[in-house]
Amino acid sequence: MRFAASKPATIDAYFSTVKGERREALEVLRRTIRTIVPDAEECISYGIPAFRHDGRIVAGFQATATGCSYYPFSGTTLGTLKRELEGYAGTKSAVHFGPDRPLPVALVRKLIRARIAEGKAKRR
Repeated sequence: MRFAASKPATIDAYFSTVKGERREALEVLRRTIRTIVPDAEECISYGIPAFRHDGRIVAGFQATATGCSYYPFSGTTLGTLKRELEGYAGTKSAVHFGPDRPLPVALVRKLIRARIAEGKAKRR
């Protein structure tokens, strides 16, 4: 019988499984997110590193086989910022980027602010 690999319990544990340029790029993104929402709680959500702010997940990231992905944990955030995301590949739930082309701080700030605003609107 084979057992699935255990999921990391912390972001640091997650990073222990990521090597090289992808790890470096995601460590920079982690620091960027901490700067933008310093009171956010680091956690693991759906098996990936994430940040919880006011009870909602507002950002997450993951190393992929070919690069990195950023997740706003929202079905609408990426659509809201579609114009700002031109030039980046992605899906309806993720923005893909490479270590050689990290997400700019200003873009990460817009993504997080849009996600927080969505959460506040839903509470009203």
